[in-house]
Amino acid sequence: MGVLGGLLWLLGCQLVGEVLVRLLGLSIPGPVVGMVLLFGVLSLRRPGPESGTLRFSDGLLRHLQLFFVPVSVGIMVHVSDLGRQWLPISGGLVLSWAAGLVTVAVLASRMTRRTTGGEVGD
Repeated sequence: MGVLGGLLWLLGCQLVGEVLVRLLGLSIPGPVVGMVLLFGVLSLRRPGPESGTLRFSDGLLRHLQLFFVPVSVGIMVHVSDLGRQWLPISGGLVLSWAAGLVTVAVLASRMTRRTTGGEVGD
C-alpha cells in the first residue's frame, strides 16, 4: 500500500487517540494521545526506511511550511484580541519560555553528570 498505508496508520492512531480521550474524559488533546500511540507502534514494528509510514512522514516534513498558513490566518483574524490582551499573552510566552529553558538546563545537567560519572566541574 505504500504511502497510503502510512497515511492510514497516522490517521488511525489519531482516531484511536481521539476516541480514547472522549471515552476516558481526559484533558489531553486526542492528537497528542494518537502521537504517543504511533510512537509505540513504530517502536514495536521498527519499520524500514522504505516503509509507507516513513515515506509519508518525510513528505509531510518536506511541506511543513504549509502548516503555518492556518496559524497566520488565525493571528490575522484575532489581531484585535491580541492587541487588547497583550500583557497576559506576553507574560505567558515569557513564563513558558523560562520554564522550558530551566527544564532543559536541569535535564542537560543531570544527563551530563550521569554520562560522565559525576566528574563534571571537578
